[in-house]
Amino acid sequence: MPTSAPPSASAPTPTSAAPRLLKALIVSSAGVAASHLVLSDTLYLSLAAQASAALGSGPGYSSGQAFTSALVNTFLLMPLVLWIGMRITGERKVGPMVLTGTVGWVVAVGNGIDAIDDRPGAILPLGSLLLVVGVTALSSLMRRRSRV
Repeated sequence: MPTSAPPSASAPTPTSAAPRLLKALIVSSAGVAASHLVLSDTLYLSLAAQASAALGSGPGYSSGQAFTSALVNTFLLMPLVLWIGMRITGERKVGPMVLTGTVGWVVAVGNGIDAIDDRPGAILPLGSLLLVVGVTALSSLMRRRSRV
């Protein structure tokens, strides 16, 4: 008859809610900042490509390629920053946070891209950025209960 083994002493205990939320706020803020920086810089390249094409000398890539690159890079960067950042801080089971943050970022960019794609140095609406950070951090508190 098999007996259940006692829990391992080396099994990590989950972080309580307040420290995990603080870590998530810091990491999600870094994720939004990094993703926004990549987005605005690559959109600037798109504007430069449009201006060069209008003057008759293109830099070797089209403005459509630069715009697509901006979106792809920022959508890939957000989940990487969230996952790596939370893992560096010692947290596990960060899937819901990564998923929520990535979807939130895609929605925020989709709703605010018109505000920044025509002006170099423009930022997405601050309210949407704060909402992405807040919802992403709160989603870090969602963890599956371990079976006992």
